[in-house]
Amino acid sequence: MVKIVTGVAGFIGSSLAQTLLEKGEEVKGIDCFLDYYPREIKEKNLVPLRDFSSFTFIEKNINDLDFKKILPGVDGIYHQAAQAGVRSSWGNNFEIYSNNNILATQRILEAVKGKAIRVVYASSSSIYGDTQKIPMQEEDVPCPVSPYGVSKLAGEYLCYLYYKNFGVPTVSLRYFTVYGPRQRPDMAFHRFIKAIINGGEIELYGDGEQTRDFTFIRDAVDANILAMGKGTPGRVYNIGGGANVSLNHVVKQMEYILEKKAKIRRMESQKGDVRHTYADTARARKEIGFAPKTSLDDGLSQEAEWIKKHILQGR
Repeated sequence: MVKIVTGVAGFIGSSLAQTLLEKGEEVKGIDCFLDYYPREIKEKNLVPLRDFSSFTFIEKNINDLDFKKILPGVDGIYHQAAQAGVRSSWGNNFEIYSNNNILATQRILEAVKGKAIRVVYASSSSIYGDTQKIPMQEEDVPCPVSPYGVSKLAGEYLCYLYYKNFGVPTVSLRYFTVYGPRQRPDMAFHRFIKAIINGGEIELYGDGEQTRDFTFIRDAVDANILAMGKGTPGRVYNIGGGANVSLNHVVKQMEYILEKKAKIRRMESQKGDVRHTYADTARARKEIGFAPKTSLDDGLSQEAEWIKKHILQGR
């Protein structure tokens, strides 16, 4: 059988697709190269995937896909495609988010209605908003504080209503700050590591004492595969790495790993940013066997080595 991975040229999508291919799965990858960051980076993500004869790439926006042509033989869809970015989701930009995060999800769900195709949907911890209840549990009332969070929550609700009304076997995963090799260039760890290596400044929003539950990419990939095989239809699962630390602590760890002092420029807190995130992963551990394996130190070291080799070498 065949798996579809949407957003296959992105950070998580390409990492997931490569793991599936290495396991002997056949993969159809879909990506339209949204211009949130340079296409060149996404093309590089696809290079190792193109080595597999079992990989087919489709360059298309989900909203323009002819699903009748691509669904035969497919038994599962990993829906990773989305317009990313909390801070850029305000104002007129929200139309991009509604088209690529909400409408695209609805089109996939409508296409698989009545078919034996499981859908694993990539959601986000952003749906919880700036809650004071830590750790965050799936039963908590969602209260996103950014348009991006609203768009991801809408996707979750669509998954549930297509399960409830049409029996589509959907599972939603709430990612908590995924990092590691291939991380998007706009994300904090990527920017921080590159800046420290180059002797540039790190822009740190707020006092740096905000905390995040950091999840290594390999653990996020494992969660997807487990959810496809074992996830309870209609359910939502928190996916966190258990490394709930402050950004100030992360910078100190980067300094230690890179053996170089960071230059920090303090910036005002941004609208839509939350103070703390921390996942209660008990449900995912119990129901799908999720167990993060990579420590923050090891994960940071792997991302730093990847940035040195793939981003900074040969410039």
